[in-house]
Amino acid sequence: MAPDYSKLLDREVWAFIECSDSYYPPDKVDYTIEERRAIYDRMCREFFAGYPKGVAVDTGAIAEEDYDIPIRTYRAEETDDAALVLYFHGGGFVLGGLESHDDVCAELCMRTGYEVVSVDYRLAPENPHPAAFDDALAAFEWAIATSGRNIVLCGDSAGGNLAAGVSHATRGHKRRPTGQVLIYPTLGGDCTKGSYVTHAEAPMLTVRDMTFYDDARAGGADASDDIAFAPLKDANFANLPPTVIVSAECDPLSSDGQAYRERMTADGGRCVWFNEKGLVHGYLRARHTVGRARTSFTRIVEAVKALGKGEWIY
Repeated sequence: MAPDYSKLLDREVWAFIECSDSYYPPDKVDYTIEERRAIYDRMCREFFAGYPKGVAVDTGAIAEEDYDIPIRTYRAEETDDAALVLYFHGGGFVLGGLESHDDVCAELCMRTGYEVVSVDYRLAPENPHPAAFDDALAAFEWAIATSGRNIVLCGDSAGGNLAAGVSHATRGHKRRPTGQVLIYPTLGGDCTKGSYVTHAEAPMLTVRDMTFYDDARAGGADASDDIAFAPLKDANFANLPPTVIVSAECDPLSSDGQAYRERMTADGGRCVWFNEKGLVHGYLRARHTVGRARTSFTRIVEAVKALGKGEWIY
């Protein structure tokens, strides 16, 4: 039986959904990539909340051998030098960039005091897997080469996948991430059960949407068993950085957070999973208008702050 979203979601969340749909309609799966990007960018501009006072922003690039990876750096007037946060934006590996999560990164910087670096990784389908992962890993290597601070990985949706992929790829390194905060991440879970079935037609993200994004990212190849594509396919979850996962209850991806927590804790790791009641995929954009989203964003800020200091508060 399909969930009754009229009861699971409150009026504030429905208002957010209706506003989002007015900019980025639910039938978007039939749009071209160019059309999707145009309307997604417009939606992000409409939700842009501005910069908090006391945050300086600089746009630059990480120079790679054949190309540059654009980045945007956020620094607060009252700086805490304990950590640097690498942020990987959401958008299904197809959408988004430095502008789409600009205000989120600025607020994360202001509220933690940490320097935040947003990474504009290459997008599919023009750049299929492993391009986005390669850029995320290169950004981490740049961060540890240029900063003596702790490195916290943070990302939402597709960005949560990239953060986890980097954590799995670097756990044998001398300098590893101090922690990771994964926000409604896609991690390659079992699509035949759990939230993939219960919330297959959830507002804001459906299983049909997810299939489109996965196919675009894979570029026609079968990457389903690649850990960098689907971190949950890793056979070993030992020695990963302390992890905080924050999912939305009404989201096909929520079971990925639960599965990742279970795998990590079974292998002796520190991982906590919060499945935020009555929220939907993409709720970071609702953090100023929806009480539940505001509370969850505070949870995210507190997680980043603690992990940046090497503290486990759970």
